[in-house]
Amino acid sequence: MSSNNNGVHVLVFPFPAQGHMLALLDLAHQLSLRGLTITVLVTPRNLPILNPLLSANSSIQTLVFPFPSDPSIPPDVENLKDLGNHGNMPFIAALSRLQDPIIQWFKSHSNPPVALLSDSFLGWTHHLAKQLGIPRIAFYSHGALACAVFEHLWANSEAIKPGTEMKFQDLPGSPSFAWGQLPSLFRRYMELVYQNEKTSADLIKTSMIANGLSWASVFNNFEALENEFMEYLRRKTGHPCVYSVGPLNMVDGSEKLQVSDEKCDSNDGVFRWLDQCAGGSVLYVCFGSQKFLKKAQMEALAIGLERSGVRFIWVVKPLTAQQVEDGYGSVPDGFEGRVMDRGFVIKGWAPQTLILSHQAVCGFLSHCGWNSVLEATAAGVMILGWPMEADQFLNAKLLVDYKGAAVQVCEGRDTVPDTTELARKIAESMNGDTVERVRAKELRNKALEAIKVGGSSTRGLDGFVQELAKLQVTNA
Repeated sequence: MSSNNNGVHVLVFPFPAQGHMLALLDLAHQLSLRGLTITVLVTPRNLPILNPLLSANSSIQTLVFPFPSDPSIPPDVENLKDLGNHGNMPFIAALSRLQDPIIQWFKSHSNPPVALLSDSFLGWTHHLAKQLGIPRIAFYSHGALACAVFEHLWANSEAIKPGTEMKFQDLPGSPSFAWGQLPSLFRRYMELVYQNEKTSADLIKTSMIANGLSWASVFNNFEALENEFMEYLRRKTGHPCVYSVGPLNMVDGSEKLQVSDEKCDSNDGVFRWLDQCAGGSVLYVCFGSQKFLKKAQMEALAIGLERSGVRFIWVVKPLTAQQVEDGYGSVPDGFEGRVMDRGFVIKGWAPQTLILSHQAVCGFLSHCGWNSVLEATAAGVMILGWPMEADQFLNAKLLVDYKGAAVQVCEGRDTVPDTTELARKIAESMNGDTVERVRAKELRNKALEAIKVGGSSTRGLDGFVQELAKLQVTNA
């Protein structure tokens, strides 16, 4: 990698949620490999997440500030995985209180950053960057379709009536979404508006609108996946500084950052089990780091998997006593014994990218979180979608309707699927070379092309670095 950009110092500010942090840390690693000086801002309890990055690249520095207290966030909670998706707004509000400490650090630094690269959920940092006299770059850990929908919603929020179906006429393909399919953050904002909680609502809206004012926008996607929406955003912003740089987990060197410190005794066993399975015969089932299923949902999913007749790996997160009391469920008694000849249950953390890349795996029953979408794409694995919240309905729409590379088997955070219908959809999707399986493999090939030398994502990343280098010249 070129090292002629030494001295170009960038402050990187991730949003403390697993799906947001890992992708931005991957990008920070790539920028550092290209000779930039990187400082990553974190709070103490999130520092361990940086260990793989810091071990792989000794030139990256950290800036650690105490997590600001907030009445909606329990003490000692500093990552969204410990609060759930409803914690997005309190986290945004709490982190906005770091503005003054950041300004003090910046003013005292002998080589202050020439740019601020922050997560799109930290849109308030646009105004912080203006105070510091440096440009702000918005990093999107969700896709361009989701970004385009968000921008439309924030721009027209005063005219939107909660509960109504939304049709986005100006977006490519004119997609429409039921109210419950819109991003959770926006629906929560509308609730605050109607509850007359003006301070919290205004902070979120101002922060999100600020993303569209950023000096540049960087997406963890690739052009062949979202080309029409990337072009739409370039037209809307009126400048070319809208970059596709992913899938970042596929770019050289990033695999070192995906290793978790968490251990699972069954990890070795799962790969021995997979090695005994026929190629393209296994369904991987996992719903990300935050989502837990209620007892009735777990029971329905178990019955659907059992009746489908397919081989599967099911990742199940352990529950706390409080979660059990709240009605969340675990694997039904007797299930593992009944399916032991074709099912493998992992209780706890699982090496998802390694499992998906195994030749035996061809399907992924997923909530359609953006990182899971990209990991499935990188492996050429078809998604069986069960979107539940956040941007997941939008991601499912992209894969199912625009790319034809996925099948939707259920939808809704609280939906209990019909067991017969679920079993049928799983069995049909996993049987033979369906159109969706073929297109999933085609997307993988396009993703590989994107990250090669001269590919669209490599050009995007290099072009982004070149623009950052100009900032150093300007400030010299």
